[in-house]
Amino acid sequence: MAWFKVEAPHVSDAQIKEACDKLLSEARTRINKDLKRVLLLPPDLTRAHSGSGWITEYLYNALPDAHVEVIPTLGQHVPHTEAENKWMFGSIPEERIFPHDWRNGCTHVATIPASLVKETTDGAADWDIPVDLNSKLMDEQWDLIINVGHVVPHEVLGFANHNKNYYIGLGGKDTICASHIAAAVYGIENNLGCLVTPLRACYNWSEDEHLASLPDVYLQIVMQRDEENKLVTSGIYVGDDLDTYLQAAKRSRDQNITLFDKPLKKVVAVMQADEFRATWVANKAVYRTRMAIADGGELLILAPGVERFGEQPEVDALIRKYGYKGTPRTLALYKTEADMQEIPHGVAHLIHGSSEDRFTITYAPGHLTKEEIEQVGYQYADLAEMTKRYDPAVMKEGWNTMPDGEEVFYISTPSAGLWSTKEKLDNPSRKDLSREQVAAGDVV
Repeated sequence: MAWFKVEAPHVSDAQIKEACDKLLSEARTRINKDLKRVLLLPPDLTRAHSGSGWITEYLYNALPDAHVEVIPTLGQHVPHTEAENKWMFGSIPEERIFPHDWRNGCTHVATIPASLVKETTDGAADWDIPVDLNSKLMDEQWDLIINVGHVVPHEVLGFANHNKNYYIGLGGKDTICASHIAAAVYGIENNLGCLVTPLRACYNWSEDEHLASLPDVYLQIVMQRDEENKLVTSGIYVGDDLDTYLQAAKRSRDQNITLFDKPLKKVVAVMQADEFRATWVANKAVYRTRMAIADGGELLILAPGVERFGEQPEVDALIRKYGYKGTPRTLALYKTEADMQEIPHGVAHLIHGSSEDRFTITYAPGHLTKEEIEQVGYQYADLAEMTKRYDPAVMKEGWNTMPDGEEVFYISTPSAGLWSTKEKLDNPSRKDLSREQVAAGDVV
């Protein structure tokens, strides 16, 4: 059930610490009064702007008599270096932070049946989704598991966090691959901004069926922009059920989605160098703005940290070979190409990262060449030139008129929201499975 929430235009750090203390107090009453072994599950550094790193550090230090371990919910992202762990988690000892190994470090738990996947996706996907989860999570005994995360619009699950922490963040290769390709064939624009997407409905069912014995609780963060356009915490939601997620997701939906009456001709987005080093994660700029960009429009991505395409060598090679060149071409190749069939989550990424020839995607990367960018189907721009013209230190959030009269919409943190026309977000063909539908058995 939902334990408690804290909502305000700006939830202060002091209030967040009070919420952490209250969570631990409630956990001792609701889950286990003797917290000897505690597992903390924060996001990775691509969500560092949420403050989840220092919150995890606070929880760690608030349990001085317990043995506490931390597993960043990396999914298939590159594990943190020791320096990155220190940057994000502060004083937590490196020997207490464990990288998730999505290839070799998981235990098979169960299977989400193809019949459920087919029913929820209206037949777009019709395969089993194996539930393979981090072995340390599943095979060791824990008195308390705390999921810390940022609820924000998401391309695969409608909104991030909640049980995404398990099935993607701590999922095995087969789980991640089967999930991502299912969401991709169902359609990225059918997922973005929906509270309960078909894939999340499958996860919700599996969590009830397969993970009910975990002694866990969710601490979910929602952020918004204040009057000075700075990202601040606006909600903390603590609890152990779907209601906790829905409260947070509704808050995020109200605060993190920017709607337009007319589509945008040009968007300039910045992906911060300390968080985004591959197009695999920097393409959140594509995902979160695509529903707002006009046909024939342009998305310019300033990405000073981008040095590769994929998070792993085989995914990087896949992107370089096939590129972001549209769903029909990608799915046709997927039926015949063995290297694609080996890593379906990479294929899903190729689909998500394409504009489907509807608008231009221009990358200004810090460490990739013009030839490399154009090879994957994007246009290239020089980072120094684009930074001079669209200086992040000068640009203001939202509409900007350049000296030569060009009008652009500027987004400093695309990963923190969703931008869409009203027409696309309110499209009646988008299916959002409410809790009432789930409870009534309509998706089971």
